[in-house]
Amino acid sequence: MADETNSNASGSSEQQAPAHTPRPAYAGPGGPRPPRPAGAPGGGPGGRKFFRRKKVCKFCTEKIDAISYRDVRLLQGFVAERGKIVPRRLTGVCTRHQRRLSQAIKQSRNIALLAFAARF
Repeated sequence: MADETNSNASGSSEQQAPAHTPRPAYAGPGGPRPPRPAGAPGGGPGGRKFFRRKKVCKFCTEKIDAISYRDVRLLQGFVAERGKIVPRRLTGVCTRHQRRLSQAIKQSRNIALLAFAARF
């Protein structure tokens, strides 16, 4: 370690190699592109890329305005097995209805219509 600092401090004219080799720059929309990796279009081992359909809000499509805390059968569909409220990215419910849904679930939990957690 002391040898390294002495050789650098002595002003030697040796060029040091860069720590990594730079990647070739992307030339832009009109320029050449780097080659794509071999394999399937999705990058996986085979088959097509998985297509996920855009989820639509159940309450908007059925035109349900009010979400009642007394409708336990409806609310149970949005509560996981362990008792957690399922997030909207999984259910596809819009933001407005997800807020109303979570309030209704919390109200029905407080008056013991829904369980807070699963029984073991």
